Amino acid sequence: MTTPSTRSRARRLAAALLTALPAWPALADGVRLPAQVPPAYRSECGACHVAYPHGLLPAASWQRLMGSLERHYGTDASLDPATVRQLATWLQAHAGTGKRVGPEPPPQDRITRSAWFERKHRQLDDAVWRLPSVKSAANCAACHGGAEQGRFDAHDLRMPAGLPARYHRAFLDD
Repeated sequence: MTTPSTRSRARRLAAALLTALPAWPALADGVRLPAQVPPAYRSECGACHVAYPHGLLPAASWQRLMGSLERHYGTDASLDPATVRQLATWLQAHAGTGKRVGPEPPPQDRITRSAWFERKHRQLDDAVWRLPSVKSAANCAACHGGAEQGRFDAHDLRMPAGLPARYHRAFLDD
């Protein structure tokens, strides 16, 4: 049986725990990017594309990607062995799990081929990805203003230049 003083202590403890939690920016559908992202992840991976949130791929995908950087989607993205170890360890520890990433990695370990990505972008077709202001489905920052900070929610969504009117509704739907 709880007493008023026990409930009061429990509420104070819960409030203290909530304020002690690290502030993690929210990403699409609740994916979180930890505050302590290795600087090499942002600088090395972010040099060519958005440093994608680790939780968007399962551990098996990150392991394959980090093990084949010399053939990274048609580009040599090789890094020194120490950096590869550091990033691979971090990505394995923070890889996506559960419903978002599913039981199997997406085809070719591509975030843009995952069931989640395809569902969220189902109203868009190849014409959108080929816009000069977008260039490809992998260019998250073309539409997601917070992509560089790991935010993909509707609040930061913007229509890319040249988007035909027939796609405008897709940008308003969540």
